Amino acid sequence: MRQAVTIAYNAFMELLRQPVFLLLMTASAIFAVFLASTPYFGFGEDDKLVKDSVLATMLIAGLFASIISASSSLAHEVRTGTALAVLSKPVGRIQFLLAKYAGLAGALAVLTYVNLVSALIASRMAFTAYGEADKRSLFIYLGAVLLAYAAGGFTNYFLHRPFVSDATFFVAVLSTMAFIIITQLPRPVTMFEEHIKIDWRLVPAAILILFAFFLLAGLALACSTRFDLIATLSICSGLFLVGLMSDYLFGRSAAAGAWWASLLHTAVPNWQLFWLADALENEKTIPWSYVGRAFLYVLMYLGALLALALALFEDRELS
Repeated sequence: MRQAVTIAYNAFMELLRQPVFLLLMTASAIFAVFLASTPYFGFGEDDKLVKDSVLATMLIAGLFASIISASSSLAHEVRTGTALAVLSKPVGRIQFLLAKYAGLAGALAVLTYVNLVSALIASRMAFTAYGEADKRSLFIYLGAVLLAYAAGGFTNYFLHRPFVSDATFFVAVLSTMAFIIITQLPRPVTMFEEHIKIDWRLVPAAILILFAFFLLAGLALACSTRFDLIATLSICSGLFLVGLMSDYLFGRSAAAGAWWASLLHTAVPNWQLFWLADALENEKTIPWSYVGRAFLYVLMYLGALLALALALFEDRELS
């Protein structure tokens, strides 16, 4: 158990030290807040356009992070011989693989948390064509991110600590502090614009998107046992696109009783189950009971994916 915890922690920290992880996290978070500072002229649906856009930004950033992180966490270590060195110790392959996935899931949770904070800020900053951009909140958030990078540079230069992982930690902490400060400030509104509050319905929506990341990370980890980054990215992208159209491609035929369609509809992950941006319309909410059922779906599907990954990794030649 101790070895598994050590491997999971090392995998988590190794992913946080990847420059591409820090860039994806900060770029997606800043872009989400920037989207809320842009006029849309959406005929009264400006806030909905902002929420859909920030959730889409969160999804795209997490998809790339899941595949790239899974490939760098396993395929790179197999290629460089690190996995062979670890498995030469009293560590089994199943223990090694599960620990790697635990570290990967932790890194994706950090990415989703930072993006969720930016999405909540964006939901408060959204304005209609009659209002004005909340530039004060935008500058506060940008200042927090710049301060996080400066703090990472300080610890790197004076304390000789890794810049990327420290900057990632400071971005998560200072983004939270910026969120608290922004929520305490009065939101400027015009006489034609009602007061816009933080839309906490984004929390279950972001959790469902995180579940999609967990599934995609398991799929990418299974591919990484045999393939490098480009092949893993191609396979996962293809299955993601097919999964988005799963109901259209297989759902109707499965409902008509076609066994092959039922098989494919079950085998291919249905990513539409985790994208519920449309459920936030007209003051609707996402029931937490649905989030619980989605979590059970993820657990069962992840069990199958990790079993497949273990079967592929069990006889993989590491020398």
